[in-house]
Amino acid sequence: MKFNVVVLAGDGIGPEICEATIEVMEAVGKKYGHAFNWKHELVGGASIDKHGVALTDEALDLCKKSDAVLFGAVGGPKWDDPTAKVRPEQGILIVRKGLGLFANLRPIKMYPQLVNATNLKPEVVKGVDLIFVRELTGGLYYGRPRKTYQTSRGRRAIDTMVYSEKEIERVVRVGFELARGRRKKLTSVDKANVLECSRLWRQIATELAAQYPDVALEHMYVDACSMRLIQSPASFDVLVTENTFGDILTDEGSMLAGSLGMLPSASLAGLPKEDVKTLGLYEPGHGSAPKRAGLNMANPLATILSAAMMLRYSFALPKEAKAVEDAVVKVLEEGYRTYDLMSEGMKKVGTREMGKLIAERI
Repeated sequence: MKFNVVVLAGDGIGPEICEATIEVMEAVGKKYGHAFNWKHELVGGASIDKHGVALTDEALDLCKKSDAVLFGAVGGPKWDDPTAKVRPEQGILIVRKGLGLFANLRPIKMYPQLVNATNLKPEVVKGVDLIFVRELTGGLYYGRPRKTYQTSRGRRAIDTMVYSEKEIERVVRVGFELARGRRKKLTSVDKANVLECSRLWRQIATELAAQYPDVALEHMYVDACSMRLIQSPASFDVLVTENTFGDILTDEGSMLAGSLGMLPSASLAGLPKEDVKTLGLYEPGHGSAPKRAGLNMANPLATILSAAMMLRYSFALPKEAKAVEDAVVKVLEEGYRTYDLMSEGMKKVGTREMGKLIAERI
């Protein structure tokens, strides 16, 4: 089979981790008889420097016509001006909105081989295997009005959180569907004691629960959730959150896996049905780490595991996806680590070497 993939490598370590991931995907193609047509486009700061925008209309159109998008990371000190009208982060927001990718799936798993890589006690992180479903195209990041303005009493800024019934219903439904195929427990995260959007969120989640009698639904305030993620993370199965809460909680949750470098993600327009391909964007949960750029240090595992999600969701190739995941486990069992996962007795490798090791084990 042949697949067209747009690569938006971006800034900082983005190009390096994407290169390592492409090597792994090529190994998959060689073993299983698939061909990947990679088309590279600029995004983020790199696109601003060349085109004056974080993502061109032409690049977005190419993404719409592709089978999947592989995304690296954007941003860096060069473009870190809070007064700038064009910012690197706008590139990823444009892609998400332009492709209608409203559900961001972020699995967090504690690999037994990495139990000593976290700052938490082994007995706390043991058995952690959860997945966040983050709403991706609504809420504070897209609401209007949104501006900074001058008043007689000084500067003021406003951001607006807005959610419609349709936006909430579709992403919470993804959470229920995922939970139905896992341990049948869904935690809906909100701030219903303060926010009107959260009250509507909780109401709709409760109504949907009637359609999923086999799934146990619990509601949890976001502050309580942030505490329990550290206190008893293994108690969670599937969590569904609005945009901002999900952005923050998944970064916290990444520490349960030892490093942000172990946090893959898939952004989809809903869950595909069995054996049905769907357009999606796949990216690591971390940022561009500009201080590590060009040093062959960055951990590519989050991006490689994101590619496994691409194989599963966008290409309907579960066997190939599992081959990638198994190769990651094997490399970890053999003691290979990038700098962020290093512990005594392990073998330190760089970005390129880690990608090559996994590709060889496909």
